[in-house]
Amino acid sequence: MTGSERARAIMENRATAESFEITVDGRAVRIDIRRSSRARRYTLRLQNATGMPLLVVPAHGTVERGIAFARSQAGWLGSRMARLPERIAFVDGAEIPLRGVPHRLCRSGALRGTVRVVPAGADDPAQLRVAGGAEHMARRLTDWLKAEARRDLEPVVMAYTETLGVRAKRITIRDQASRWGSCSARGTLSFSWRLVLAPPVVLDYLAAHEATHLTEMNHSPRFWKTLRAIAPHTDEAEAWLKRHGTSLFRYGPR
Repeated sequence: MTGSERARAIMENRATAESFEITVDGRAVRIDIRRSSRARRYTLRLQNATGMPLLVVPAHGTVERGIAFARSQAGWLGSRMARLPERIAFVDGAEIPLRGVPHRLCRSGALRGTVRVVPAGADDPAQLRVAGGAEHMARRLTDWLKAEARRDLEPVVMAYTETLGVRAKRITIRDQASRWGSCSARGTLSFSWRLVLAPPVVLDYLAAHEATHLTEMNHSPRFWKTLRAIAPHTDEAEAWLKRHGTSLFRYGPR
């Protein structure tokens, strides 16, 4: 094996099928990889939903050349990432939205139980009181938010599928990195639990969007016509996601 072949093998082995790392401003940054049959050149951007870097590799391209391209753009990437909103962990005293309303996180002091919603008072913000020790706070709150997202989504999805005369095989709640929702060819609808952080109109729209994919597995004019017929608030929700969607990924463990 020649020196150049050895270097290429090392770089290829460092990259998984989905991501690789480069150094940006002295720290390791993970970059997701997406191959595209339509792309004609290498592109590097921040994903709309998560703010995480994404390298698009054209069909004729190689991961090696993609890594080299990403490294050449490290300065640009660092400046763009510096503009991202500060992350907010699930810790005592932090503030997060729940269904679009700000809530202060507080440890309840109780050893048992999960999360309790306390409405806002005259001088106090609404609270989410989380039981257990500080070391368990993030996990308990995340689990509770996922359960709340499911509780909100299931009846809305059912209503839209009944309207469309279709049936979802099942509904899954995930921490999706690049999509708010998805519909598989087998009829499984998947949603990001972070939708429970957004105003209800946004969650309702995403339920309608994925339910409509059970009739049209594309984004054709017919798809949008059907969607807007059952969800007239589509444009309002899309506009909210465009302005504020990325901010939802500030919160929590990711």
